[in-house]
Amino acid sequence: MTYEELIERLDPNVYRSLRQSIELGKWPDGRKLTPEQREISLEAVIYYENLHGIPEQERVGYLDRGSKAGTACDPSVQRNQSIGDVDPEQFVEVKS
Repeated sequence: MTYEELIERLDPNVYRSLRQSIELGKWPDGRKLTPEQREISLEAVIYYENLHGIPEQERVGYLDRGSKAGTACDPSVQRNQSIGDVDPEQFVEVKS
């Protein structure tokens, strides 16, 4: 059985258990996930979500940008302002 076949046949309950283990950092029995276990589990969950068409907003690691989407607060927006474009008048010196 290949990795792809294994993920295709993965029971939804096992997927949910893997996802919860990643979120909590421990297995259902309370043992802590090692970094390697977390990495392998995360890869399996991501592959499962892509393969089974889980909506993007329900996928592990999804960040809802909400009202910040498309603004300067959104890291996916590139800022074209260079250092030379800064107006020194916009800063106020505060003395204590």
